[in-house]
Amino acid sequence: MSQTVTTPSLVVDVGGTNTRVALSQDGKVQMETIRRFRNAEFDGLELVLQEYLAAQSDVHVLAACVAIAGPVRDGQGHLTNRNWQMDETSLGEAMGTPQVTLLNDLQAQGYALDHVADEDLLQLRAGPDVPAGAAKLAVNLGTGFNASPVFVTPSGPFVATSESGHANMPVRNVQDMRLCAFVEARHGFAAIDDILSGRGFEHVYAFLSSEAGENKTLSSAEIIAGCTDGSDPIAVQAVHYFIRLTAMVMGNLALIQLPFGGIYLVGGLSSAIAPFIEAAGFEAAFRDKGRFADFMDDFAVYVVQDDYAALKGMAAYLHNRLDE
Repeated sequence: MSQTVTTPSLVVDVGGTNTRVALSQDGKVQMETIRRFRNAEFDGLELVLQEYLAAQSDVHVLAACVAIAGPVRDGQGHLTNRNWQMDETSLGEAMGTPQVTLLNDLQAQGYALDHVADEDLLQLRAGPDVPAGAAKLAVNLGTGFNASPVFVTPSGPFVATSESGHANMPVRNVQDMRLCAFVEARHGFAAIDDILSGRGFEHVYAFLSSEAGENKTLSSAEIIAGCTDGSDPIAVQAVHYFIRLTAMVMGNLALIQLPFGGIYLVGGLSSAIAPFIEAAGFEAAFRDKGRFADFMDDFAVYVVQDDYAALKGMAAYLHNRLDE
């Protein structure tokens, strides 16, 4: 007769395309239990969770944490790029536990920052020694754009929610103004997320192509490939322009949040553009803050290269909460 294995938590990372699910014990993700599901194959997250749990025989979930790529409020949320509505009550019923916490996906990344190994951090720019209790900033550069500050409190880290990506895209020069007009004419609003994201990357390429009189469009992967081998001059321009715009926005956010503990980029685009940072002029664009240029040297910038950081962040969050 089999014995029931009790695990304190189930952690669920719901992206725009895929959902990752795993079990965790004592604040640690059980790596062998991680499974990935394609969202397009399911009508809702509850069905994903039911399939996952059905395959985990003799497991009783005591608590769960779900992070989604979309806004969350009062225990309810929805995916920005998929018509999935979620709330803690219905998710708890699907998992058989009343202890469910719904987070924004970038919150989960923020809770992971203290648990990412040094070898999984790529430093893009150095900063001074980190003072005790310094805030950090998690920035998602992937399917969408968002940023959330991570504050140190007596009871552990606190990651504030944000929808920074849906603010207006700032402009620095006339080319930026033309880019925003180009995006607005086609999509109705030139938000940061419409430019500094996967689809935004494609918008930047389309804009530059249009300015060159070619009117070509490419996928993000094709743009990176064209820049990497130098076969497409517009792709090279697009990557460099995208990086400079990213640096400008990150610099703005650094001044707003003062993350002396560092800025941490997450998301697939972060790693994709990292090799081109220096050539594109990231440093100059980040420091382009007038009389505050030298002040910008107080902020180190890293790329988080741990695919399971969000799961680890949720595991740590739940462990800390269950211990309270």
